Amino acid sequence: MKDAFLFGQGRGATRAGFLLLTLDRPGLYTGTMVREYRSNRNVFFACHYHAVWCPKYRRKVLVGSIEARLKQIIADVCQEHQADIEELEVLPDHVHLLVSVDPQYGIHRLMKLIKGRSSRLLRQEFANLKRTLPTLWTNAYFVSTTGGAPLSSIKQYIEQQK
Repeated sequence: MKDAFLFGQGRGATRAGFLLLTLDRPGLYTGTMVREYRSNRNVFFACHYHAVWCPKYRRKVLVGSIEARLKQIIADVCQEHQADIEELEVLPDHVHLLVSVDPQYGIHRLMKLIKGRSSRLLRQEFANLKRTLPTLWTNAYFVSTTGGAPLSSIKQYIEQQK
């Protein structure tokens, strides 16, 4: 079954002023790349972000059971807020996350929740983090949209980090 969408062309457009877009499946074919679109009740979107953040003082503490627990916390937060994890890699001194987020929710809110919840839970569960670091994460993080680069290139880059 094909999906069809009407897109307006300017204010007060009449039916003749709409563009009909027909898709065989949710996605848009552009060149050789198919980009999947998600939707909430009123927005169709493909918002992919590459986020990177570090522990305080860039300490190499994200190893072993801390790494596994961090991945679980990130997955839980993303699932609760309908964010799709495209790729996740935890290195000893930083984290790479490729995620698709609803633009009405925003990457800044998702990052605040991930860093806040993971800091609280990891410091409660692993006493050595509480002793060695005043806070788990730095205040800053890097985030970039992936509009210019194919997702496969960014996924490959993140996979090759370890």
